[in-house]
Amino acid sequence: MIIECPHCKARVDGKEKGAVELTAEHIGVPSKYVLLECNSCYSALLGYMEVEQDERGEWDWGTAVRRWPAPESDIDRTIPEIARISLVEAKQCFKANVFSACAVMCGKAVEGVCVHFDPKTKSLATGLAKLKKDGHIDDRLFSWGEVLRKSRNLGAHATTERVSKDDARDLLDFSIAICEYVFVLSAKFERFEARRSKAKS
Repeated sequence: MIIECPHCKARVDGKEKGAVELTAEHIGVPSKYVLLECNSCYSALLGYMEVEQDERGEWDWGTAVRRWPAPESDIDRTIPEIARISLVEAKQCFKANVFSACAVMCGKAVEGVCVHFDPKTKSLATGLAKLKKDGHIDDRLFSWGEVLRKSRNLGAHATTERVSKDDARDLLDFSIAICEYVFVLSAKFERFEARRSKAKS
């Protein structure tokens, strides 16, 4: 079972030592906690998994997400790396009180969303417009993206203006919300609809 080991700093094949399965009555979706042993450093890891539907319409356990030791970041692992890494770095910048750099990384994260769907994306402005046109984001998320784009430019260019702590916090929240809406919540809703359709049939 593949899981991230914080000691090896890599994704490893963990050996299952025990598991507790939860039915849909507990949290709304079949899930389980799995005690794993890293096959490299033999550390104990606690993973969490949910039942997911694959592209063929078949149901199986999804990717294990580490719950213990606690991840360094609470950014959802299902967000593609091209956006997730920038979100993690944005949080690190905010924690270090480097607020202009935080704004830059927030904009880079959303640009990563654009590139994920269209590798030919040349700018955040055109990328956001295409995300909206293709239905990946709605009007409100588009307006949040525009705020991120303008603030990213402020943080990236030579100017006496500074990004405040409050603005940086909001920009971080906006960028995380956009990524979670596009990659996490949309996938959850699709699984929800699939379960309803299966129950009706």
